[in-house]
Formats: sequence, structure tokens, C-alpha cells
Amino acid sequence: MQSDHGLDGWILIISLLLLLAILASDLSRRLKVPGPLLFLCTGMLAGSDGIGGIYFDNVAMAQNIGIIALCFSLFSGGLDTEWKLVKPIFWTGVALSTLGVLISTSLVAVFAFWLLNFTLMEGFLLGAIVSATDAAAIFSLFRSRHFLVKRNLRILVEFESGSNDPMAILLVFIILQMMQNPQFTALSLSTMFLKQMLGGIVVGVLVGKAAVFLFKRMKLEFKELYPVFTISLVLLTYGATSAIGGSGFLATYLLGIILFQQEFHHKYNIKKFHAALAWLCEISIFLVLGLLVFPAQLHEVFDLDLALPFFLIFFARPVSVFASMALSKYSAKEKILVSWLGLRGAVPIVLATFPMVMGIPKANTIFNLVFYIVLISFLIQGGLASRFIKWLKIEN
Repeated sequence: MQSDHGLDGWILIISLLLLLAILASDLSRRLKVPGPLLFLCTGMLAGSDGIGGIYFDNVAMAQNIGIIALCFSLFSGGLDTEWKLVKPIFWTGVALSTLGVLISTSLVAVFAFWLLNFTLMEGFLLGAIVSATDAAAIFSLFRSRHFLVKRNLRILVEFESGSNDPMAILLVFIILQMMQNPQFTALSLSTMFLKQMLGGIVVGVLVGKAAVFLFKRMKLEFKELYPVFTISLVLLTYGATSAIGGSGFLATYLLGIILFQQEFHHKYNIKKFHAALAWLCEISIFLVLGLLVFPAQLHEVFDLDLALPFFLIFFARPVSVFASMALSKYSAKEKILVSWLGLRGAVPIVLATFPMVMGIPKANTIFNLVFYIVLISFLIQGGLASRFIKWLKIEN
């Protein structure tokens, strides 16, 4: 990342990018496309290959920004999730977040192995990276006034998007470990899985219960400190969970859910604050990831196979959804809608930075493929979501 702009120059650049992103959000409403798509495009246009000419290639910094932003987005999503609404769809959501991720990963791996000249392990890495649906994109879509869907389906899709990140992240880490360490055993795999899931659940629940206890007893002189307190809770939850090898994303999502179920001082104001913060995080992550992309390098994607995003949207995702929901009482139309709402967004792009940081072969190719998949997902699945609901005749 070039630093010759100076601090004043970067302050001006950041403010202009945020302003353009906010204006783009209004444009997205008019065009009925997901806001994150235009945030990404804004970042790309501002980048070195665009009209802005801003050179940014710090993958590690983009990754760190993405991780922090996702934590606050998931926490805000948890604050909007009522457990009494989640409870009826809990096991279906868990099936989508686990079995669905595994099926989608495997199908993409086979596709990449047969048609993209990937090794099987590289194919599984690509499949795991794009297996997670994106919470930020889903929450953004459901915030739109023109987007109406049955409440039980909305809760299911939101819960899946918030809970399948840990599974996808776990798979990515396991595959990266296996690629770098051939001696990685099934026992190590099982241990890592248990640490990720149990660590996320235990820390998320414990911090959530402790936070409720403190909220009900604290009498801070300045009410503005309560949102600051919740910021520290989110960072503490993620940091503590990661320190013990657990899933920080799962923990922060559970923290939000637990806090929402309780009544405490300034709860409404805290929710509004984190809704605004989630928007800032969402804009920031997509702008940074857009800056990280060099459009001139995307030509290598076109040298591979343009069919991968369509394979994921029209085959891998529906197969994984119908298989995961086979025992549920949802209708075929509802399952089709859940399949269609499997938007890919910031999470896959952030995950695609890990192979780049670790120096994995074909890391740049995987990153560009993932970015291409996200763009197509936004354009097709996000852009046609409202019309798709009307076509299926299952509007709210």
C-alpha cells in the first residue's frame, strides 16, 4: 500500500469513499440490487486499475479489517434474532450450516478437479471458501423495504448465514493444515472441529450471561458509555474464543442472540448504535476488498471456466439445500427460495485471503475466482431475489 498521500490525504480519500458508498446504497435501492455489490464496485473503481488510482495490495491488512468487520456484523445480526423465532427452525438451520456446507464443498471440489485443472485438495479449498453464505449480504438484503419474505424463511436464512461461517472457516483451516502438513491426522481434524464449535458456544454463552448480569447492575453516569461497553464485549468475545482455538465468529453471533433475549438499560439505543456500526463495517469491508482486487488480473478467471458460479448457484447450492432439508416440513418452493438466497459475499473473499497470506499455490487464482463468484452471486441471486419471490408466490 503506497503511503505518499500522507495522513491528510488518506483522511480525504476515506471520507470520499464512505460518501460514495452511502450514495451507492441509495442507488442500490433504486436498482433493487444488494448494496454490497455497489460497495465492491466503488472500491474497484477507486483502486489502481480504476479511475481513483489508489494502490492497495496489503492482503494481511484487508484480512484483519474483514475479520473485525464481520464480528460486528454478526453481533448486530444476533441482536436482531429472537430465540423464540429461531427455536422452531434451529435444527434445520444447523443441518444447512453443517451438512449443507460439506455437500456444497464436495461438489465444487469435484467440479474444480475435473474442469479447472485443480488438484483435489485445491478443489476442496476452493469449495470450502465459497461454501458459506454471507451474513452481511443477507442482513442487507432483508433490511431493504422492497424485499418481503415469510418470517420463518427469513429467520432460517439469517440463522444459516450467521452459523455456517464457523463451519466454512473450520474447513478452510483444516484443508490449509493438510496442504502444509501431510501428517495432519483424523484425530487432529476431530479435535480442531470440537475446539472450534465448543469454544465458540461456551465463550459466547458465558460472556453473554456475564454481560446481561453486568447490564442489569451497572449504573454508568454517561449513557453513551453503554455502546462502548458492547464494543469491548464483542472484541473480548472474539479474542478470548480465538485464544482457546474456538470460533470467534460463532461466539460473537451467540453473544448478540443472548443479549437480545434480555431486557436491560438502553437496549433500544444499543441496537440502533450497532445497526449503524454494522453498516459502517459492511461498507468498509466491501470497499477494502474492492480495493484489493486488480481487475486487470481477472482475465485469468476467464481463461479457466466461466461456468463455476452458475454451477454453484444452479446445482451445488440447490443440491446441498434439498439434501439438508430433506426431513423438514418446508415445501419444494420454500426450499428453492432458500437455495436462491444463498448469497456469497464478504466471508468467501475474506477466507480467500488466507491462502494468499500463507503462500498456498494458486492462491491468486482462487482469490480471483472467489471474487468473480461473489460478483455473479450479487448480480443474479441478489438482483433477482425480489422477482424470484413473486414468481414463487411465497411473499410475506
